[in-house]
Amino acid sequence: MTSVSVDASGEYLTLVTEDSRHRFHAIWLRDNASDPETRAPANGQRLIALRDIPTDTRISAAEVTGALLEVAFAPEGKRVTFDLGWLATHAYDNVQTQRRGWTAPEIELWDSGLMGHVPTGDFADLAARGAGLSQWLGEVTKFGFGKVVNGPVEEGALFRIVDLFGYVRETNYGRHFDVRTEVNPTNLAFTGLGLQAHTDNPYRDPVPTVQVLYCLESSAAGGENMVVDGFAAARRLRDENPDFFDVLANHCARFEYAGEAGVCLTSRRPMIELAPDGELIGVRFNNRSLSAVTDVPFDKMATYYAAYRRFGEIIDEEAMEVTFRLEPGEAFVVDNTRVLHARKGYSGDGTRWLQGCYADKDGLRSTRDALLRDLQREAAE
Repeated sequence: MTSVSVDASGEYLTLVTEDSRHRFHAIWLRDNASDPETRAPANGQRLIALRDIPTDTRISAAEVTGALLEVAFAPEGKRVTFDLGWLATHAYDNVQTQRRGWTAPEIELWDSGLMGHVPTGDFADLAARGAGLSQWLGEVTKFGFGKVVNGPVEEGALFRIVDLFGYVRETNYGRHFDVRTEVNPTNLAFTGLGLQAHTDNPYRDPVPTVQVLYCLESSAAGGENMVVDGFAAARRLRDENPDFFDVLANHCARFEYAGEAGVCLTSRRPMIELAPDGELIGVRFNNRSLSAVTDVPFDKMATYYAAYRRFGEIIDEEAMEVTFRLEPGEAFVVDNTRVLHARKGYSGDGTRWLQGCYADKDGLRSTRDALLRDLQREAAE
């Protein structure tokens, strides 16, 4: 049973159930009305601007009937109906108790214990764009990466992975890049050297938020791929030494890439990025691309470097990594704002050829949410 009361001024109302109590401001309710005069029925976009809503908007009456709340607004004399379930989902009258570095409920932190449970999708199943793709995209969102197996062994096949959820983001490396040994490489990724776990392209704004690596040849010894949960590493740093966590979150690092003619990419962002409410939303870590750090005060620079060193030590721990080998026709997709990736060194004997490209997380999340919505609708019919 839900009851509603309106404060004397009409500034807000209070909804009370057996286990919850939430307040909603009049202006918030009016702005989020879903009637046809406020939002386009076909796409849900607003048809009015905030300037079209009276500044003295207030609630003149409110009544709960079943699963609906009807609200009357003055001075417009407008009546709008809200779904109680929608209001519960979008309630904002909550006490913020999370520590800096909290993560969204849909995210699950991990370490090497995930080794035997790498989120994996069969290419044919994913290409059917049904429940299999929805589940795999959900796991990629939860863990920050996922593997694809049984794909075609042909140049450009990585684009078919991106087509499952979004669009290729073209960079100075082109629509895609080849990862194999070169005589005069423009990037250390194109050598047989092992690479420290890192996020890609931290020198870009915005950084590419998804990376795809697709294997076409793999007969060289070594070269295993490795991933590390940057959020788990940041959380460990916070729990070990809050001052170290804060100094990396509170001050910007500078990243730079100028490895080819006509290109000089720079960015100024913290290694550990937090939202204003303290949510952990990004990690940028790439020792190859770190420029001179100049945004840290003199009296904090020693602490900054100690924190940077410790963060790297945590990332390098074997207990933090999940390792797997990509065979021809296999790929992995990684959230480049969260999960660091690396590879072990490989010999000059045999071949190792991967193709890579970038995409963005908004497409991945959109496809996941749209598929989930459609599957739920089908189940309800």
